[in-house]
Amino acid sequence: MARQKYYDTAIKPERAVLVGIITPDESEEREREYLAELEFLLHTAGGVTERIFTQKMLRPDRATFVGSGKLEEIKYYVKSEEIDLVVFDDELSPSQLRNIEKELEVKILDRSNLILDIFAKRAQSAQAKTQVELAQLQYLLPRLTRMWTHLERQKGGIGMRGPGESQIESDRRMIQTKISLLKEKLKLIDRQNETQRKNRGELVRVALVGYTNVGKSTIMNMISKSDVFAENKLFATLDTTVRKVVVENIPFLLSDTVGFIRKLPHHLVECFKSTLDEVREADILLHVVDISHPGFEDQIRTVNETLKDIGAADKPTLTIFNKIDSYEHEDTEHGEALTLEDFRNSWMSKHNLPAVFISAIHRENVEEFRNLLVSKVREIHMQRYPYITFDNPQDEY
Repeated sequence: MARQKYYDTAIKPERAVLVGIITPDESEEREREYLAELEFLLHTAGGVTERIFTQKMLRPDRATFVGSGKLEEIKYYVKSEEIDLVVFDDELSPSQLRNIEKELEVKILDRSNLILDIFAKRAQSAQAKTQVELAQLQYLLPRLTRMWTHLERQKGGIGMRGPGESQIESDRRMIQTKISLLKEKLKLIDRQNETQRKNRGELVRVALVGYTNVGKSTIMNMISKSDVFAENKLFATLDTTVRKVVVENIPFLLSDTVGFIRKLPHHLVECFKSTLDEVREADILLHVVDISHPGFEDQIRTVNETLKDIGAADKPTLTIFNKIDSYEHEDTEHGEALTLEDFRNSWMSKHNLPAVFISAIHRENVEEFRNLLVSKVREIHMQRYPYITFDNPQDEY
């Protein structure tokens, strides 16, 4: 019976509460967007949000992130509703994590840890798995002390303080050694990938970039007629996928990359920079934007900042405003969606030229997108191979 009971509870989704703070630097509306994204992250990881707690503060509390009164409120709800998990929207320091766990007596995660959990679940290739493991160990290293809190009561005891400290130091050395080995493994994988990219010749390279869950994989499938995994969850694609595409007799390589996200942990960006080599070495970037998302302007800024961080901000870019079928403009008199002509004349289009507005899933306005992409690829192709002509167009998507 005990085994059956364990099995039944194991398949149930973990019930969680989310916690965020509203500082003078962030508006309530923006914090709601962050928490909505955190809820989506939790859903992607397999959890269920039961309640969201927010608090207005000048800055996070050094000891417990939120104030003592708010922590008591959270504690009461967690105990009375038998909550399994509390997730904080910002990265917690080791001391904050330890203090909150001690007070709430449930599992505590921050945004970084939740993203790492999703990455670990999604990783398929050896490179992605190695990158995720490296990021997890780098996250764990400064937080080792919380694993040994059971020794804190015995610090003054004879013969107890030394072994506790030596165990922590031993674990720290083991993790540092593992981190070094993983970094060497990644260097080897990077060299192998670099050789593969060189073997592709001088084909024009096109890379899909954008915020997570904007439809990059759907567009990849549409263009390349492939079957790349696409799902309405964050980080559905973690491994870079590359396909050879021929349109109007013009061959080029199309790659689908991991999506970007706000508040992405710095060490995670560092670990995944090698995955983004396809972006750095691309000739053309297709920046996909989910125009139906209320915070798509912030998402554009996040992607542009990440591209700048990896040295790819100056590449020729075609902006694809996707999901026009789901867009609803709140400022219209009857709540009707803007027409394509309205989109083209808006600031969104003018500040992100060249741009095209499509629905990849319903294949709306795909012909304009196709023509614009082909013209961009042909321009670069003709610069490399000026004596090749393109007759008898075929293989259209």
